[in-house]
Amino acid sequence: MHAKIELLCKEGEDFASQKLFSEARAKYIEALKLLPDKISDWEASTWIYVAIGDTHFYTGNFEKVMKCFFNAVQCPAGLGNPYVHLRLGQAYFELENLDKAADELTRAYMGGGMEVFMEDDPKYLSFLETRIEI
Repeated sequence: MHAKIELLCKEGEDFASQKLFSEARAKYIEALKLLPDKISDWEASTWIYVAIGDTHFYTGNFEKVMKCFFNAVQCPAGLGNPYVHLRLGQAYFELENLDKAADELTRAYMGGGMEVFMEDDPKYLSFLETRIEI
């Protein structure tokens, strides 16, 4: 089962790298469905929820980003993961919940430093600089 999950996620990554986010999401969801009951107990669920959330992030569906990354926080190694908190903060920012955005972006910064912000729009780091001293 693990090999099948990895293969589906690899196929999802291939679609995502071509900006075929709907196709990528379908592969990730197929992989998620292969996990045994109590999905949140499995480490694979963390990175699958992150991958699904990223497809929503890149298509601007921030409500679904929130759902995916909130699910990731409930899974092994999700809480405290700088990338997970970064995406939550970005989604809150885009949904104009700036206090929660600042909280999540601060968690990302505290866990991953400035590097965690470097691959995305600089507006998130600029916003955080208005809330905390960097």
